[in-house]
Amino acid sequence: MKPHFVAVVLAIVTAPAWSATRTVTLSVPGMNCAACPITVKKALIKVAGVAKVDVSLDQREAVVTFDDTQAGVGQLTRATTEAGYPSTPKEGSR
Repeated sequence: MKPHFVAVVLAIVTAPAWSATRTVTLSVPGMNCAACPITVKKALIKVAGVAKVDVSLDQREAVVTFDDTQAGVGQLTRATTEAGYPSTPKEGSR
């Protein structure tokens, strides 16, 4: 077997080990009614790589757990913005 082929196969097999599950807390100040968290959650869960979303109307925030090889914070904030609820990562959020 050629060394390049072996390297490619190893890269494909071990790629999941390079991914990391991340959690970010997004501030979503525009939420002001009981339907808002539902809309925000639906928008976030549609982003590829998102595993879990918890939205709090009282805190006006969304805690999102995602695979950082499939999604990034920019995609998450874009999803909420496109749903009508602009968001930003909270200070100190991972």
